Amino acid sequence: MGQNISVTADNHQISGYLALPTSGTGLPVIVVQEWWGLVPHIKAITDRLAQEGFVAFAPDLYHGVATTEPDQAKKLLMELELDGAGSEIVNAAKYLGQLPESSSTSVSVMGFCMGGALAIWSATLSRNINSVVGFYPGQSWERHKPDWRQFKGKRALIHCSEADGTSQAPSIQEAFTKIVAAGGTAELFDYPGTKHAFFNDDRPEVYDEQASRLSWDRTLKFLKG
Repeated sequence: MGQNISVTADNHQISGYLALPTSGTGLPVIVVQEWWGLVPHIKAITDRLAQEGFVAFAPDLYHGVATTEPDQAKKLLMELELDGAGSEIVNAAKYLGQLPESSSTSVSVMGFCMGGALAIWSATLSRNINSVVGFYPGQSWERHKPDWRQFKGKRALIHCSEADGTSQAPSIQEAFTKIVAAGGTAELFDYPGTKHAFFNDDRPEVYDEQASRLSWDRTLKFLKG
């Protein structure tokens, strides 16, 4: 089990949920929340990564606020200061890569829904972030305005639900095309019959066990690669 932390690193305040492998060192991975906040589901994913040998950290982008109500979640998302969230992820990556338990200063970032888009975007913001995993990321890059050229030499893995338009959705195709054009690599996987947020086992109305298991296996292989 991990723990909530709040530390100052390089004059930056870092807060969130940190889970360490049971022994030795591991590759560092950041987990970025859905629009609900740093809820138990995100903490459970962070713990699962630690159990697989990773040094895992989920930054608290809402700073202590979390919800299960869609209307409030939408409000929190709209109020999120995007540049501030990007800076928090970049600072978290620097902090995580410098931990004695981390076996590398290069950090992977994975995220879900809102966090999926933030994870992909984060690779354009920091040299320390070299690989990203996006689960059903957001539908538009208008707010993020990524400099896709920063993906040169980096890797991306994107899991796509059928309800969101599969890998043929315009935002997914834009990310894939721009990443490859920049000299990065990108893999897209479709999960037929799935709804948005199919990985979230706290939401039985959308959860898909088979797709969740398959996407997790693919993610672990990607992160360890």
